[in-house]
Amino acid sequence: MNAPRTAGIELKTRRPALAEAVELISSMRFAISLLTLIAVAAMIGTVLKQNEPMPNYINQFGPFWFEVFRKLGLYAVYSAWWFLLIMAFLVVSTSLCIARNSPKMMRDMRSWRENVREQSLRNFHHKNAWQSTLPRAALAQQSAARLADCGYKSKIVEKDGATLVAARRGAANKFGYIFAHSAIVIICLGGLLDSDLPIRFQQWFLGKTPFAGDGMIADIPAQHRLSLANPSFRANTLIPEGQSSDTAIIPQPSGVLLQPLPFTITLKKFHIDFYSTGMPKLFASDVVIQDHAGGQPFAATIKVNQPLIYKGLALFQSSFEDGGSKLKLAGFPMTGAGDAPFKIEGEVGATTPLARPGLDPYTVEWSTFRAFNVENVGPGQDVAAVSKDESFNERFAVGLDKRLGSAGKNANDKNLKNVGPSVQYKLRDKTGQAREYQNYMLPIEFEGVPVFLAGVRSNPGDPFSFLRIPADDAGSVKEWMRMRAALQDPALRQQAAQRYALHAMGPRGEPKLRQQLQESANKGLTIFAGAADAAGDQAGEQAGFVAIARFLEKVPAAEQEKAADVFMKILNGAMWDLWQVAREKDGLKPAAADEAHGRFLQLAINALSDSFFYGAPVYLQLDDFTEVKASVLQVTRSPGQNVVYLGCLFLVLGVFAMFYIRERRLWVWIKDDGAGSEALMAMSTQRKTLDFEKEFEALKAKLPQSA
Repeated sequence: MNAPRTAGIELKTRRPALAEAVELISSMRFAISLLTLIAVAAMIGTVLKQNEPMPNYINQFGPFWFEVFRKLGLYAVYSAWWFLLIMAFLVVSTSLCIARNSPKMMRDMRSWRENVREQSLRNFHHKNAWQSTLPRAALAQQSAARLADCGYKSKIVEKDGATLVAARRGAANKFGYIFAHSAIVIICLGGLLDSDLPIRFQQWFLGKTPFAGDGMIADIPAQHRLSLANPSFRANTLIPEGQSSDTAIIPQPSGVLLQPLPFTITLKKFHIDFYSTGMPKLFASDVVIQDHAGGQPFAATIKVNQPLIYKGLALFQSSFEDGGSKLKLAGFPMTGAGDAPFKIEGEVGATTPLARPGLDPYTVEWSTFRAFNVENVGPGQDVAAVSKDESFNERFAVGLDKRLGSAGKNANDKNLKNVGPSVQYKLRDKTGQAREYQNYMLPIEFEGVPVFLAGVRSNPGDPFSFLRIPADDAGSVKEWMRMRAALQDPALRQQAAQRYALHAMGPRGEPKLRQQLQESANKGLTIFAGAADAAGDQAGEQAGFVAIARFLEKVPAAEQEKAADVFMKILNGAMWDLWQVAREKDGLKPAAADEAHGRFLQLAINALSDSFFYGAPVYLQLDDFTEVKASVLQVTRSPGQNVVYLGCLFLVLGVFAMFYIRERRLWVWIKDDGAGSEALMAMSTQRKTLDFEKEFEALKAKLPQSA
């Protein structure tokens, strides 16, 4: 007997709690809180790049914060569990709000509110009373007709000893609230349909996992492939010219998932047009579609903003890449006293072993080839780490900073132009460490002198720093390479120092002073080369201008500026003679001592100083290429797209109804008054505006008029 009573008591205690929970979830303050959280998440997703490779985030934030942000799901905010949970609560909250308030609004829209009393109408702010000679019934009919002429619907209700004319206009205003709230639910549902929830369900319940290795697509196991009936996805497929694809790739934080397609896409030709600056103007793909279910293949052209829609899938022209261009390059040693070039070939996307005598084995990983490049070729680009030495910049600014070539700071020029073909590759050593390089095929004007840009970076997220190698009279890098090799040859350095001392002092000069000058020149070249001098002193691990700065630190501070200027004059003269000695060694005539060659020498010295930070045993210069283009197509299935469009339509209708449709209510209370009747009009609205005031004055003048 006690059990039923206990159950009843529990039920009674649960109902208020449930009602309070429903009241809270469906309240406006709860919905506003959810919208605030969504806005914060959207700001995070806008500021922080989404779905980038994880190493990029590690380089940007460091190991600790990378792990914190990863656990919070900030690298894929819009698919994070907490964001989807917020969206789900917003849908539930808005749905409950609609379910609670829509019936009331619909009843209110149909209601005439005929239960008002005369005294309550007299308390309205907008009211008017008048006398009429018409009987009560006739006046009621006349008032209803005139209200209908003004766009009002009316109803005549008989009261005790009186007649009430209840009128309304703009009741559709209530639809604005219903449509606007419904739009939120519809748009959220459409967004959830187009989210990666279907993919997550396949990962949770069907055992699908991202693939993080390398290999051919055909060899990837089935657990990394999604279903052909996957209801929603956004993937990419890269197709070189003349090749086909029936699989798209969906990036994931820890790898990729493969999405099979119900047809095969063959890229016949990729078209691209450029502006005069080299920026892409238009690109399109001529494709042939072969349905796996059979039927004749058909041709189509996919352009930017002109997708191909087939079997519920949309194919967009996303971008373009290299499809395996064939490259021919000339390699130049960047270490040792040798300068003999060698030939090397490669293919974008493949690797080439690099084995040279006296050089540790390397592997060249060909990343990208670009036939057109739009770059900032002004003198404001950083090239090497020389300018990062603050003590060097501060102490020897007068003597050396003016001679800092490609590492000099100048951000005044912002020239953007097409600089021609470039190749991008990685040099990986036997330990697995790699640096990335980007070299341009053609020389580029820099401060009136053509130079070859050789970019380098250690991390994928860093910008390239460029070494500027001056072009010689033949438009090549051979003269600079000859100088680089000669600088590493002790015998040539000694010969150049001897010649410099002879030129500076003359044949009749004091032999002892000439010998001292020769030793100073040789020591300067040795320090600049980063080698040990004849006395066995070591210039240290650094070379170039930084090594000179370290050497000059031994000079008293008061004399450092003067010493730096003298040292640089000796270095410039000795480098000129070193260049001539190297040319004579190779059977060439001495270079003419003119302004053009003097400018070349200055830029060559700057580039030699920066070359010690280039970090590559060889410099690879592009000689020839056979370009193979590839088109990147985005393949999407978006069942929620039309749902979102419907929600947007509801939102527009709702906003229009709320802001442009004004609900007005009007009552006319008529009672007998001797031979005629007495009328009292009262009017109300949700928003009192100037238009409402004008309408009230118009009705106030129209209704009391005589028949």
